[in-house]
Amino acid sequence: MKMRFLAVSTALAAATALTGCSLAGAGGGTQKVTLWLMKGSASEEFIGRFTSSFEKEHPGVDLEVKIQEWKGIGDKVNAVLAGQSQESADVIEVGNTQVAQYVEGGGVSELTLEALREWDGKDWLKGLSEPGKVRGAQFGVPWYAANRVVIYNKDLFANAGVKAPIKTRQEWIQATQKLDKGPQQGIYLAGQNWYVLAGFVWDEGGELAVESSGQWLGTLDEEKAMAGMEFYKQLQALGDGPKDADEETPPQSDVFARGGIAQIIAPPGQAAAIEAANPELKGKLGFFPIPGKTADKVGSVFTGGSDLIIPEKTKQRKHAVDVITALVSEKWQTELARTMSYVPNKTTLAHVVEGNDGATAMAPGAAQGRATPQSPRWAEVEAKNPIKPFMTAVLTGQNPETAAKAASDTISKVLSSDR
Repeated sequence: MKMRFLAVSTALAAATALTGCSLAGAGGGTQKVTLWLMKGSASEEFIGRFTSSFEKEHPGVDLEVKIQEWKGIGDKVNAVLAGQSQESADVIEVGNTQVAQYVEGGGVSELTLEALREWDGKDWLKGLSEPGKVRGAQFGVPWYAANRVVIYNKDLFANAGVKAPIKTRQEWIQATQKLDKGPQQGIYLAGQNWYVLAGFVWDEGGELAVESSGQWLGTLDEEKAMAGMEFYKQLQALGDGPKDADEETPPQSDVFARGGIAQIIAPPGQAAAIEAANPELKGKLGFFPIPGKTADKVGSVFTGGSDLIIPEKTKQRKHAVDVITALVSEKWQTELARTMSYVPNKTTLAHVVEGNDGATAMAPGAAQGRATPQSPRWAEVEAKNPIKPFMTAVLTGQNPETAAKAASDTISKVLSSDR
């Protein structure tokens, strides 16, 4: 997972103070356990409360929490897993889609039995648990999730006579057409927002890639995937989003904050950035799940978030398991979700974010959320990202079949070629 769409603005200021530092427990325990968390994932207050509680419940253990930057984290984690780092970690937070590549590199402890006996993994969000599973064994333990919703301007909706929430794709298109009048944009959707496209592809029953007899094949050129792209094109045309750039070029929250845009598709945490850029929008932003093809099921979404792993080389495996047990407990899942506006790691805990409009809008999508193909080489696909030029080609009137075939061929080559 790339954290660019998971940044929760309310946490960034607190987390910045932690950069390069560690929050060691004050218990003076005789056994130190080190937990690596990523910058912005949890607030300083949450970490402090968790550390104090854990040390109190585990006498003799000194819990040290170290905050890590996302930039360059892959090399640091791989060094720890290989036992070639001067630093150590007993529990490491990783992006949910990163688990497979770390497992392929070696050094990640299997946690299948603990998942069954200690953590009741049957109710985990699939978008977190499935990427954490490799060849049927559980290595990554779901910690928290976040996904995209529709963020809308309540005033513009009211002025156009549009009522939220919108339940179906057809209603969404009709409402967005009403909102797309004159200088006002019905929706701002950048042409290369491929995470959003993935949801539309999944709604149609398509896939980005599939594995067959040990070989991965790109499938954007299949009929169902093409139908997802066609809906994206229809929706994208109801605004002035750039056809040749993604949602960060420029940042869509900044564009939305200027006013005159009725909707964007983004994690609800971006609302804080919008309000910071334009305080006049405070209290005027609403949220609803991405509409599905029918009213009885919300749209498919890519589930971003984090899993927890334990290095095989840890000398504190028992205590590392204890740390994860605490972090995934109902108590601390509730605290984290309410503090950070996340979706908890289990479908059975969705109720704990009631009252938080953004998190509540995320929960239905998270319950059926998906992740990228479970290939350890998917990160290489994202580095080349043939999906983006495919989208631009379709949006600019080029032959969709030709563009899709080219993207699929590149995905197949990257995922299945010899290293």
